[in-house]
Amino acid sequence: MIAKLLNNKKIILAIWILLATISAIKQYLIGNNNNYLIFKNVFYHTLEQKSLYSSYPDLYFDHNHYGPIFSLFIAPFAILPDGIGMVLWCVFNALVLVYAIRQINIESSKINLILWICAHEFLTAILGQQFNPIMTSIIILSYILIEKEKDFWSACLIVLGTFIKLYGIVGLAFFFFSKQKLKFIASFVFWSVVFFVLPMAISSPEFILNSYSEWFARLVEKNNENAALTSMQDISIMGMVRKTLNMPHLSNMLFLLPGLLLFGLPYLRFNMFSNKKFQLLLLSSVLIFTVIFSSGSESPTYIIAFAGVAIWFVIQEEKTKWTWFLFIFAMILTSFSPSDLIPKFIRETYVKPFTLKALPCVLIWFQIIYELLTLKKESNSSIAHE
Repeated sequence: MIAKLLNNKKIILAIWILLATISAIKQYLIGNNNNYLIFKNVFYHTLEQKSLYSSYPDLYFDHNHYGPIFSLFIAPFAILPDGIGMVLWCVFNALVLVYAIRQINIESSKINLILWICAHEFLTAILGQQFNPIMTSIIILSYILIEKEKDFWSACLIVLGTFIKLYGIVGLAFFFFSKQKLKFIASFVFWSVVFFVLPMAISSPEFILNSYSEWFARLVEKNNENAALTSMQDISIMGMVRKTLNMPHLSNMLFLLPGLLLFGLPYLRFNMFSNKKFQLLLLSSVLIFTVIFSSGSESPTYIIAFAGVAIWFVIQEEKTKWTWFLFIFAMILTSFSPSDLIPKFIRETYVKPFTLKALPCVLIWFQIIYELLTLKKESNSSIAHE
């Protein structure tokens, strides 16, 4: 009976919608809606041709870090009263991510397990009205659409994700799975032009060109801010080392270059590109890599990485003690550590100061790279649900 309820698609969807709705209403009522106000005003500032990246302390604290195309993406929510727009924005995040995960070509019971595993991490993201669940969906669907030979739409999502928040560019990691590479490249160029120009429709070419320049400058400045030892961001492999060694000026390149080398090694296994398990392991690798090698990663960003953790876990045909250890370690330290499920003393003394939320995902990413490099060709498997 319990197993049947846990695998009921309608119940799972209802729980995700409830998480989004209740969180949004609660945060709106207590006035904790700063991120939504930033997002909403990207639209209005574009209309008014006011800088998208300046400080507006009378409207919100912090800065906008999203590209000009986000003005159109957020527009349907921004034109509504704040309370309604914010609730619908959070529910939209839930619906898009549930949809994306359900498109993965594996057994429905494994899809349901991924959704249960990700539910708490989704809650962490949506309490801040974050865009990260949609970014997770964009990365997953970038792969799914290439797998379904819909390269035109995969390129559309990759470009859209990149023009909103640079993380979207990681969708190019799936290019090698494409059977229509020329079509993909042409589509990528087409959508790059479209999304570059589109915000000009509600502002002006001069304003948008200047906004791209400002966006780049803001991201460079933000990267420097993130490396500070007091930052709530930089929950990454770099951040762990910087904060443990008390070395804020340690260069990202010391980590990114070896990380990119390791990330790229599985691509030498050309004969594995059609293997479904290999593809899903690479999808998991991309989702986790995006977060653990970004100085901009904060706690709500981890919905992206945790989707990778969940996919990796459910496609393990034989779950060893090491597999279970890594998974439980990730559930406790990555997913539950920001909540009251972990004692405040541990959270404030160890987890936050040393960005330990990243540690399980780092270990799992190394495990995934090992599996990608050692996976046997005949293990094509049992995981795909044709």
